[in-house]
Amino acid sequence: MSDVEIHPTAIVDSTAELGAGTIVGPYCIIASGVVLGEKCRLQHHVTLAGPMQAGRENRFYAYCSIGQQTQDLKYAGEPTYLEIGDGNTFREFCTVNRSTKSDGKTRVGNRGNFLAYSHIGHDCAVGDAVVFSNNGTLAGHVEVGDHAVVGGLTAVHQFCRIGRFAITGGCSKIVQDVPPFLIADGNPAEIRGINLIGMERAGFPSESVKAIKEAFRLLYRSKLNTRQAIEAVRKEIEPREEISQLLEFIEKSERGVIR
Repeated sequence: MSDVEIHPTAIVDSTAELGAGTIVGPYCIIASGVVLGEKCRLQHHVTLAGPMQAGRENRFYAYCSIGQQTQDLKYAGEPTYLEIGDGNTFREFCTVNRSTKSDGKTRVGNRGNFLAYSHIGHDCAVGDAVVFSNNGTLAGHVEVGDHAVVGGLTAVHQFCRIGRFAITGGCSKIVQDVPPFLIADGNPAEIRGINLIGMERAGFPSESVKAIKEAFRLLYRSKLNTRQAIEAVRKEIEPREEISQLLEFIEKSERGVIR
């Protein structure tokens, strides 16, 4: 652990592996089975439990607890896993749990911004460049796509999926899947529109934005049922990658999509 700065009050297990340039602040606890990449920062009173592996340049703020065992009552006590990518920020009191079984894994991608009190449950798969506002909460086995935004105080039911570039509004109750590029809001949530600002900021071509708008009209504002609307989208809208992603997401939904 050369070039690692550890405050005298921190407790670091001798088997933990800390990358060069990592700074461990006061009263932090790093347990056995923890592996950190280069230039990570632990502010103070951070707990990292293992087995877990995190990449480089992750920042852990005060009182977050990352890598604790699953809260699933089926957990039998075997080693389970958490894998975190690079460049994430975990703000105060964030919690991320390991998987329930040893053949699974909780995964968090790269460059995510997880605000205070947000929670990622066991066996979740969270993509890149996501934003979780304060108290955004995932139950077990939830999938969150790249660039998605989870609104403050949003609660997501287990096994739900949130598509890429989707947004959930504050205080939303998510009990079914939220398709890519769309906005879900309410308790229970309903689809309110498309993530126009997010797509424009990300540089989507105007033709793609227009196609998503038209697909939204057919899927959510027509009198067609879901199967009929999907057929109409394929028939009436020029094929584009974003349209294919949207339709594939809906067709593969096991819990059904929010209407």
